[in-house]
Amino acid sequence: MIDKEQDFEYEGEERTGEQGQNEFENLYNQSLKSFKQGSVVKGTIAQVLAGSVMVDVGYKSDGMIPVDQFTADELASLQPGDEIEVFLESGEDSHGNLRLSREKAKRMQAWDHLNNAYQSGSPIKSKVLAKVKGGLSVDIGVSAFLPGSQIDMRPLRNLDQYLGKVLDVKIIKMNPGRGNIVVSRRAILEQQSASQKEETLAKLADGQTVKGIVKNITDYGAFIDLGGIDGLLHITDMSWGRIGHPSDLLSTGQSIDVVVLKFDTERQKVSLGLKQQTEDPWLRVADRFPVNGRVRGKVVNLAEYGAFIELEPGVEGLVHVSEMSWTQKVKHPSRVVSLDDEIEVQVLSVDPSAKRISLGMKQVEPNPWQTIADRYPAGTVVEGKIKTITDFGAFVGIEEGIDGLIHVSDLSWTRHIKHPSELLKKGQTVKSMVLNIDAQKERISLGLKQLDADPWDKGIPERYAMGRDETVKVVKAAEFGLFVGLEFGIEGLIPASEIPRESEGIKEGDEVTARVIKVDRGERKVALSIKALVKGKDRESVKDYLGQQDKFDTTIGALLKGRN
Repeated sequence: MIDKEQDFEYEGEERTGEQGQNEFENLYNQSLKSFKQGSVVKGTIAQVLAGSVMVDVGYKSDGMIPVDQFTADELASLQPGDEIEVFLESGEDSHGNLRLSREKAKRMQAWDHLNNAYQSGSPIKSKVLAKVKGGLSVDIGVSAFLPGSQIDMRPLRNLDQYLGKVLDVKIIKMNPGRGNIVVSRRAILEQQSASQKEETLAKLADGQTVKGIVKNITDYGAFIDLGGIDGLLHITDMSWGRIGHPSDLLSTGQSIDVVVLKFDTERQKVSLGLKQQTEDPWLRVADRFPVNGRVRGKVVNLAEYGAFIELEPGVEGLVHVSEMSWTQKVKHPSRVVSLDDEIEVQVLSVDPSAKRISLGMKQVEPNPWQTIADRYPAGTVVEGKIKTITDFGAFVGIEEGIDGLIHVSDLSWTRHIKHPSELLKKGQTVKSMVLNIDAQKERISLGLKQLDADPWDKGIPERYAMGRDETVKVVKAAEFGLFVGLEFGIEGLIPASEIPRESEGIKEGDEVTARVIKVDRGERKVALSIKALVKGKDRESVKDYLGQQDKFDTTIGALLKGRN
């Protein structure tokens, strides 16, 4: 123990008796008046030892503070005579030294400082220590709790990003008795935001270019923090060109310059634009892409009806499926082009006001229909496969992408074809004759029957001459007559009026003999008659009888004459 009474005794040697004793007691009692256990007092560094620091607080004995209550920096800077605040514990230690605490003094100083900050609402610095249930544990001189709802003005999912960071916070709840302190960063942010908002609102105006920070990105655009107030940058105002998603162009936290398109002061809503900082490329697009001009572009989008081609940033044109091939019927553009393909196209039309450019792919190639009449003049025999069969005819592939139509009426000279499938089937290879070409409508008419001569021109009229008798088979019985089979694959008709009553029982499959009474080349019909045959035979019988009679009379007369 280091006792201050030794000093008083030493000085008292120059005095004598009662006078010295009284002086010591007065000084000692006076020193005790400045001490109050459990309070913070000022002291002076007397000596820095290996395991403790000796502090003189003006008491009869010095106090000893363990070095572990000082930081390394504090220990390195402590010098005898330096002033320091310490906490006066109750009583003395076993060596008679005052019980002092630097640690408690700092804690009490911290609480005083925090209480002042709490009362005044002043911001203080905090260091994030750890993530705890419901928020963060922070150091503000003492341990405090920062709730998750008080970290930012918007909900947060990832609190790990704040670990180890120093944040400005405000004390919103304090209980010194329990040592509980709750702080808020959001309160400071809201205060700053309100102040920034007033300042920003005061200077915002339509057409103004302002700086902002990308705060949030959505499917339809991005919200930009202009300083206390957010503005919406819609995806359609980000670029003159096509954008798949706002994140393709922007990222959260990015600093950008934007144009104020519209500022609603009453609702405090701001519409922003990014592309408006550059000239609209459609203003002079007709000069750069004249009609009939050819240009190269990149396929940037495919739709069922065509492909969109980027001619330059912000300018796209459409190649409709009908403009992709001269010969193929393109059902979907993906069968011809793919995304990111570089292709050559021809400008068909330009409408700057509607921001539309019509493009053509087939126009950069020769039109095969312009020369097809030279390659396949009328009368040419072609060979190809049946591609499609319809009710009205069959389409035959002549060359790649070019089909010709054999109409059902051009399948046979003699047969009545109700459906082309009666003669043809899909995939069958057939020969046909080119009848007509309409290059403008891109149509080729083909004929199958024209490969052979028309039997109605000569063969049928010669074979079935008027008055000729034919034995034929009945193929169909109808109320109006009997259809009978003839050569050349045709049918003849015996009208009901040409059938005698005694022959009315004739049925399908029976053979009858009838006389040709009419051959109509225009109507392509042959008419026969049983009655005409019967009458004809009757007349021939009478004629024969009369002929026989004349011959008989002559013979008798000659006999009589001979007798005379």
